Formats: sequence, structure tokens, C-alpha cells
Amino acid sequence: PPELSILNNCSPSQLEGLCSFLQLSTCPEPFLVRFCSWLLALTPDLSYTSAAILAEQLFLRRVLSLTQPPSRHLMAALTSFCSKYSHPFCRVLVAAMLQEPGEGSEQTKLMCELVEECLEPHSVQMVLSQVLEVPLSEKLLPVLQAVLGRQEVLPPELLDLLVLTLCQQAPAFARSLSYAKLVTAVLTAYQSQVS
Repeated sequence: PPELSILNNCSPSQLEGLCSFLQLSTCPEPFLVRFCSWLLALTPDLSYTSAAILAEQLFLRRVLSLTQPPSRHLMAALTSFCSKYSHPFCRVLVAAMLQEPGEGSEQTKLMCELVEECLEPHSVQMVLSQVLEVPLSEKLLPVLQAVLGRQEVLPPELLDLLVLTLCQQAPAFARSLSYAKLVTAVLTAYQSQVS
């Protein structure tokens, strides 16, 4: 709809107010899918800041409250939004999922699915760097495994950080099968760069 061009003309605070007025954080999921398809067609593209605000307003509450796998509508909306605005999406959503205490198994599965199927290579690298910024836990090992499964060429400094983190964390994961699989995957995928 032509009215959506207002999204490109709002200040960040106006956009937050508009999202609140429209109750986007609680709108029905079928509408969320339609809204995200409208966002993809919007020209010019949203600014980084506007996309980050929309990622937070549209998805943050829904994703953090997941206690079972996301519905197909929510997954379609996430995939659609990620296809065009993966950088702000990762900055907002992945960062929030990493900060969440507790098990968060549905959030972890969702992150793995997004890494495996939706994100562009540069966004996969961003997820890896975000994961390596927080203390490594059993919950995050599958996310690292998903990143490695993409078989992307990692920048040397990011690969060095990954290897260093795995080495430093080895004593804490002495009995972890997931950790052993992860180390094996790193050695297999990057054997020429890991000494």
C-alpha cells in the first residue's frame, strides 16, 4: 500500500510510536506475513535503523516467548524479513536470543534454522561473531555447528577467534559430545588453516 512509504519518512521515535499504535508486536501472524511481503516491495529500502526497529517490534516478543516450534506463518514472516534485512535482524534478534538466560531450546533451534536456510553468508559470519562475544554454553554449540555446516569461507580473524574460544573452553566441555563434534567439524572444514 502507498501509505507504507511513511516508514521511510519517520524518525526512530516516530516509527516506534507508529508500531505501537498499530500494535504490530501483537498483530495476528497471517497479517504479519502480509506486512513483511509489503516491506519487501517497499522502495526505497528501509534504512538500517528503521529495519532494526521493525525487526524488534515485529518479532522480538514473539521469538523470545516461543515455547514450541514457530508456526508456519511466523516462520514465513521471519524468512521474508531476513531475505532483505538480515543485518539489522541479526543485530536485534540474535543478540536478544543470546542474552536470554535459561534453556531457550526453541530459540536455539530457530537460530540454527535461520543460519542453515535463510541468512546470507555475511550475516552467518555476524551470527558467529555474536555467539563468540558471549560465554559459550551447551545451548550455543548447535548454533556454531549450524554455522560450520554452511561451509562458508571465514575471515582469518574470525576463524582464529573461533579456534581460540574452543581451546579456552575445552576444560568446561570435557564431557560434552556436542563440543567434541564441533571441534571435529572445525578441524575437518578448516584443516589447512588450523595448526
